Amino acid sequence: MRVVIAGGHGQVALLLERALAERGDVPVGIVRNPDHVPDVEEAGAEAVVLDLERTDAGVLAQALDGADAVVFAAGGGPASGAARKETVDKGAAVLLADAAEQAGVRRYVMVSAMGTDRADPDSDDVFDVYLRAKRAADDDLRGRDLEWTIVRPGRLTDDPGTGRVQVGRLDRGDVTRADVAAVVAEVLHTGSTVGVEFDLLGGPHAVAAALADL
Repeated sequence: MRVVIAGGHGQVALLLERALAERGDVPVGIVRNPDHVPDVEEAGAEAVVLDLERTDAGVLAQALDGADAVVFAAGGGPASGAARKETVDKGAAVLLADAAEQAGVRRYVMVSAMGTDRADPDSDDVFDVYLRAKRAADDDLRGRDLEWTIVRPGRLTDDPGTGRVQVGRLDRGDVTRADVAAVVAEVLHTGSTVGVEFDLLGGPHAVAAALADL
């Protein structure tokens, strides 16, 4: 499976690229900064240099040529302001869906966030802006004729992966970035998750077993 990952140098994305390569898939990481190419390649992925904030769907569709699936794992980053939540967390996710449709790539996995339904609609707080942007991107994806899955992790940690999670409609909690990557890799190979959205936290269940219960 050839999987193109938007935000290819992110922490979850690099772990995902490594996990997919170990499964025998062909991961492709889209990065904005050419300096990030060696890290993506070291993770076992091909690298494409393309700024998602400064391109259009037609150009991005060319980068998706031959892909079997796309993953949106990009983000404006914790230090970015409200404007980049709109242009990256929302705008780039919508752009990737537009490009996937143009390129004929049906499978789209969104790495979203828990709590998007709890964002204050009137707050200028950057985190609320972030959650609203993620929700808007999720809403856009649900309305498309694509084979989508929306994964909503809780608070991300850098602890070692456990390979054990819980999924469904959950309350607040933590999950390791490595376990998020493991879940996304499994989702890409699990047809029963098409049209499904779920929260993701650390938990007692092996990844495959947790997804089988959705």
